[in-house]
Amino acid sequence: MKKEIKKQNEYFVHPTAVIDEGALIEQGTKVWHFSHIMKGARIGKNCIIGQNVYIDKKAIVGNRVKIQNNVSVYDNVILEDDVFCGPSMVFTNVINPRSFIERKHEYKDTLVKQGASIGANATVVCGNEIGRYAFVAAGAVVTGDVPDYALVMGVPARIKGWVCKCGHQLSFAEKKGTCNHCHNQYTRDLNKVRPVVEI
Repeated sequence: MKKEIKKQNEYFVHPTAVIDEGALIEQGTKVWHFSHIMKGARIGKNCIIGQNVYIDKKAIVGNRVKIQNNVSVYDNVILEDDVFCGPSMVFTNVINPRSFIERKHEYKDTLVKQGASIGANATVVCGNEIGRYAFVAAGAVVTGDVPDYALVMGVPARIKGWVCKCGHQLSFAEKKGTCNHCHNQYTRDLNKVRPVVEI
């Protein structure tokens, strides 16, 4: 059986995907069925771009990012290394859209920091920052900044706990916590969690 993938400059593109001339895609990345990468988009190494994904011309995607099916990464969205975007999660780039008013000059930046995960069907309202290794639960609506290592859920999203770099929830005794799975150690001071020993 013939493979449905073709090799282009050390990255892979499914025949149904559209890669506009001028898009930058680095080595090891795979772009799957019906996805569209716009001219000017920047995608790092070893990324997985799922089915029906759209990446806009001013979007930046780091290394080892996984973008699952049906996600649009619009202008002014930056995904740092190792970010996970779950199926059908949503980014925005305008706070007050109207179909009859062009607001491209009002786009707001959205930054998703290294290692953060965004669950299926979550929405990230533009102008906010999701911290390192934070975890946005499925269906949550992010309307403000999310601290490093925070677990947020609900509408609007609120902090419901803290997660380790490995993605498992942390338990704290006073201001100290250890992951039961990988044994990374953390300290907590109000809404700030920092690694003490992180493998």
